[in-house]
This record gives sequence, structure tokens and C-alpha cells, in this order.
Amino acid sequence: MPRALLSVSDKSGLLEFARALHGLGWELLSTGGTARALRDAEIPVRDVSDVTNFPEMLDGRVKTLHPAVHGGLLARRDLPEHMEAIAAQGIAPIDLVAVNLYPFRQTAARTGVAPADVIEQIDIGGPGMLRSAAKNFAAVTTVVDPADYPQVVAVLGEGTDDEEFRRRLAGKVFEHTAAYDAAIAAWFAGQRGDRFPERVTIALERAQSLRYGENPGQAAAFYVERPRAGLAGLVQHGGKELSFNNLLDLEGALLATEPFGDGACCAIVKHTTPCGLATGRDALDAYRKALACDPVSAFGSVISFTVGVDDAAAEAVSSLFVECVMAPSFSAAALEILGRKKNLRVLEGTARWERGAMDFKRVRGGMLAQERPPAAIDDASWTVVTKRQPTSEEQRDLLFAWRAVASVKSNAIVLARDGATIGIGAGQMSRVDAAFMAVHKAATAGHHTAGSALGSDAFFPFRDGVDHAADAGVRAIVQPGGSVRDADVIAAADEHDIAMVFTGTRLFRH
Repeated sequence: MPRALLSVSDKSGLLEFARALHGLGWELLSTGGTARALRDAEIPVRDVSDVTNFPEMLDGRVKTLHPAVHGGLLARRDLPEHMEAIAAQGIAPIDLVAVNLYPFRQTAARTGVAPADVIEQIDIGGPGMLRSAAKNFAAVTTVVDPADYPQVVAVLGEGTDDEEFRRRLAGKVFEHTAAYDAAIAAWFAGQRGDRFPERVTIALERAQSLRYGENPGQAAAFYVERPRAGLAGLVQHGGKELSFNNLLDLEGALLATEPFGDGACCAIVKHTTPCGLATGRDALDAYRKALACDPVSAFGSVISFTVGVDDAAAEAVSSLFVECVMAPSFSAAALEILGRKKNLRVLEGTARWERGAMDFKRVRGGMLAQERPPAAIDDASWTVVTKRQPTSEEQRDLLFAWRAVASVKSNAIVLARDGATIGIGAGQMSRVDAAFMAVHKAATAGHHTAGSALGSDAFFPFRDGVDHAADAGVRAIVQPGGSVRDADVIAAADEHDIAMVFTGTRLFRH
């Protein structure tokens, strides 16, 4: 009679699985709470302690760490000496293991949980059994994911020897245990306060396969840190499946709106950088102001709102060809209106970074790791360096420009007025070119740049950028400062009667 050992923390689907195995003539072995659940359901089960002739001890810490278990899992059926060795010790083979591990990650994520309680959720016996069984997949079936129960039952019911199926299940085991150990290692690093430990293991789960990557010739997939995390937690209403580029642009849109808090803000993003960004009274007002910055580039964009979208805002958005619209909520009327655009992806919900999340960038042969930039951007540490102080209205525009430029690709220049961008110069090789591009974009869209505020993500290395801004009528500039030619740049601002503030921080986005 084949034997199955069931010991699960997540008991979803357990009873149906166990009944099916029993119906196929399998003997069931189990431990602790799993055995109790099976008995309560009147499913025949044998305690592992009856097999090991050793009681569970240390509050359940020691249950399956025994040769009677691991010998039954690891013995190769094709080696007579292995089978003779376990027979001599009275050990019978175990042919299936269904184990999922203590909920370490869920426990560690809870607010206020004691470290001792987290440590208790470090599973020892479970990974040991899984690894033993998966190593011997030629003879043993391993099940770590309850979603696989039905297929396992179907394969066993056919009575065929499907080694390739067992190999795939074994691969899932090692993926699962590697991710489990990575979570534990990350928690210990956090306990030490070590932001950059000696070794980092990034455990990701495939959320979906993508049609292709940045271009049709590149295969691609979307991986997440945990199910329904971040962008994967958004609820999609209609439209095509999200693409690789959609996901990149959605991240860019969230980066753009994040610094503006709970007020109404709209970002229109193309190629991960804003072509329009604005705050307003409501979603419609913010959208109209953002669109006015560069309505030509907005074609085929991704749009993000920080507030709910009603029917009026939906009607306005639906008149433009857009790839995705994202907001915390949509009214029923808004969903109906946007749903008329069959290919439009409407995404509802919030997608926040987890506390302490790192930013990783792939390079050849390795990864770069850095802290995430702060979500909150304010003017608390600014210093006015020119003779003229900014007016209160200019100060508001400067703060908006500084928040806006944080999401624009470097070299970045933003022109702003009345809580909206009116010109954006992104990704230029020189800062004076970025300033020229911002002015050019503003003029193309019919905006008057006289009296506007300018934000620069890094310092001006020469005065030419300030001179160009003055020619456009800019009245106030916010920049980090820190150039060896700061004195020349400040002098240029004074010559043009421009108010200039230094933030002391840089906002490069490569």
C-alpha cells in the first residue's frame, strides 16, 4: 500500500485531497493539527509518532526529524542496497509528501509582532521533508502548493508513472524553500538594521506571462514579491492584458503622483516619464490641467489619479486614446463610460511600496541596490540664495515644480504654474538642452512661460540654463545647488531678478 505524509499549515483543500488519496488506497500519515483535522473529518490517518516510535516533543518542534521519515523518503527504489538498508531498520517507503510551511512571512509582516513569535514560525521539519522528497522525485511525489492537489489526484488515479510530472513538482519545492529561506534571511538582516547585507536573495513569484517585453522579439513575464503585491494588487476592469511597457508606465505614473499626498492629482505618462502633471479641485480639473501641458504626447499614454474618477472625468478621458487609466476608485457610471473603449485597461486600487523596500536595477553581472527615494517632498529645508525672496504664489509653484521634477527622467527641467506643468524637458544630455526643451514644449502647447516657476532635478553647472530661463520669463527657480559655479548661477539669477532656492537634495532619475 503506498503511503502519503500530510503535514500542512495551510489546510485549504486538505480534506478533499486526503479523501481522494484514501479512496485510491493510500495509507495516510500525519502530525499535529493536520492529523486532528483529518480525524475530525473521519478520514483514516496514522500518527507519524507511531511510525517513528518517538513522541512529538518540544512543543511540536521535533516531529518528523527521524530516520523512519527521511529514510522512507530518501531511499532509492532502484538500488537494492537502499531498500535492504531501510528494511533492516523496519522502515517503509513514503511515496508522497504534502507539506506547506509555517506562515513566517505573514507573521513577520504583522505590526507589533514580537521577534520571538516570528522565530517560532521558522519551519525546520517541513523544509527538511520537502527537500528529502524532492531530491528523490524519481520515486516520491512532492506537493507544496494546495492548487496542485487536483492534478496530483488525477495523475495518481491514472496509475501511470509520470516522472516528468514529479520533476516539475520537485522544482516547485526548491523554488518554495528558497523563497522561504530568503524571507527569513531578510528578516534577520532587518533585525540587525543592515540595509545592505553581505548576501541578498530576491524571491519573486510569477504573476503572469506577458505577450512580449519592450519589443515583440523579447519574451517576458511579470514577477511579484508576494501575491497581489503592488501593481499586481490592482483590479483590472476590461481591456487587454497588461503589457511589459504598460507596467513600466504604471510605475512611472505612480512615482509622479506619489509626492502630492491625498489631494486631487493627475499624471499623464509616456515612456515612464510625465508629459503632463497637475493638481486640481477634483479628478476632472486635474486631468484637464495635466493634458494641457502636452496634449500631443498624451496620445497612447497611461494616466494615474490620486482620487476617485467620476463620470465627468471618465467622459473627458474617454475622448483621448489611452492605454491605461488607474485610480483608487471609479464610480459605476465611470466604469460604464470607460468600458466602451474595448482595449482600455481600467485599473482600480492603490499600489504602495512595502515599508523598507529596496530599489534594484539590473546591470551586467549583478544588481545595483539603493533605498527608495522618499515619497514625501516638502520645502522645509530650502534656502533662498538670491536677493529676491519668492512670493507666496511663487513658493507654491516652486514646491509643485520640485515634486514634479522628481519623476522626470534626467536631465530634467519642469516649468510650472498654478499647480500644473506647462513644459517638461526630459532625458536631455545637457541641462541647457532640457531647459530649451521645456520652453519649446510650453510654447508648442500655447502656454505663456512668463511668470512661471522652474524646477531642475540637479544643479545648474553653468549660468546659461538660468539665462535661457530668464529669456522665457521664468520668475523663480528651485534647484539642489552644489555646483562649483553656484556663485555664477546665483549672480545670473540676481541679474534677471529671479528668485532662486536651493534644496540641498538632488532628484536624479536615470
